Amino acid sequence: MTLGVASKQFPRLRRLVHGWVVGLTRIGNQAQFYGKTLGSIGAVFVHYKSEMVRLIAQMSLGTGALAIIGGTTVIVGFLTLSTGALVAVQGYNQFADVGVEALTGFASAFFNVRLIAPVVAGIGLAATIGAGATAQLGAMRINEEIDALEVMGIRSIAYLASSRVVAGVVVVIPLYCVAVLTSFFAARFGTTAVYGQSTGVYDHYFNTFLNPTDLIWSFFQAVSMAVVIMLVHTYYGFTASGGPAGVGEAVGRAVRTSLISAVFVVLFLSLAIYGQSGNFHLSG
Repeated sequence: MTLGVASKQFPRLRRLVHGWVVGLTRIGNQAQFYGKTLGSIGAVFVHYKSEMVRLIAQMSLGTGALAIIGGTTVIVGFLTLSTGALVAVQGYNQFADVGVEALTGFASAFFNVRLIAPVVAGIGLAATIGAGATAQLGAMRINEEIDALEVMGIRSIAYLASSRVVAGVVVVIPLYCVAVLTSFFAARFGTTAVYGQSTGVYDHYFNTFLNPTDLIWSFFQAVSMAVVIMLVHTYYGFTASGGPAGVGEAVGRAVRTSLISAVFVVLFLSLAIYGQSGNFHLSG
């Protein structure tokens, strides 16, 4: 029995095989695009430095009306401010139920650094910088601007995708500093000013359990998330089709994929860094 006859007799099997083939082809195209994007980073520093600097300024502080509120920096700051306040609320009440509310400083030093700040920073990066990059590239694709760049002899992947990956990594460093500091401030203010815990008690347990090595690993997680998020968003924007509706669909798919990817990055890196020993010592 030939394959054509089998496909006619079993249409459900044909649809299943076709779905697998399409899915594997899409994965292969994404992997090829990611490889070209990462391989073209050197060309950005050689040929497109001005575009990279422009993107860094645009992503960090925003342009136009967004520059008034600081763009992504303020958005991520407010997100981590709210999550840090939740650490104070939940941590103090939960520890108070067992009579150890003094350990709220431990909760801030432990959970903010290892989990909350990286995840929230990744969400803010995907929802602001990443979605904006997908929309920009998608609009250029449907307006045939990317084809025009290639006709002019400009390396479109390096000029559009690789430059945004580099800019995202550069921007995430001060962005993550703001995220960590605001989460620490919110947890400390909520515990000491709202619940009335002594600042000396809070600072003692916070400084005891805050490990500088964890901060370094946390920055590494943030940079890794930035690379993955920008790769995903540039791919969906670069390959958008179907007019304005297709650009909106590409933005939605990119945000969904990048959020899932960011969570998996945090999960796997946390398992690799803290999975065996945990680097945790109950003392003080």
